[in-house]
Amino acid sequence: MTAPDQYASVRYLVDDVQAGIDFYTTHFGFRLNTSAAPAFAEVVRGPLRLLLSGPASSGARATPHDATTPGRNRIHLTVDDLDAEIDRLRGAGVSFRSETISGPGGRQILVADPAGNLIELFQTGPSDRRRAE
Repeated sequence: MTAPDQYASVRYLVDDVQAGIDFYTTHFGFRLNTSAAPAFAEVVRGPLRLLLSGPASSGARATPHDATTPGRNRIHLTVDDLDAEIDRLRGAGVSFRSETISGPGGRQILVADPAGNLIELFQTGPSDRRRAE
C-alpha cells in the first residue's frame, strides 16, 4: 500500500504525450517530473501524480480494447475563483465539456484535455468554506 506521505497517482491514457505535458503544465500548474515521451510522462501538482500514458506505454497496452475511451472519471481540482479560471481557460482556447453547475457543496465545470480526459474545476460554496475554517 502507498504510504500516506507519497503521491496519489492517476493514469490518463492520451494520444499525444507531449500535448498532455503542455496542457497540464501550461493551464493547471503541474510540473514535469519524468518524461519518456512519446510513450509516457509524469506531471505533478501537490500530492497528485498524473501519469500520461501514450499508445506505446505499458499502461496503454494493458488496457482492454473495449475500455479505451475516456469515461466519466476525472481529476478534481479545487479553485478559489471559478469564474476567473473559466475566463482564463476560455481565453487560452481550452475545451469545456459542461456548463457551470451549482450544487449543495459549490460550483463546478468540466474541462477536456487534448485526449478527451476530464478535469473538474470546483469552487466550494460559502457554507463549505466556513466549515473548512
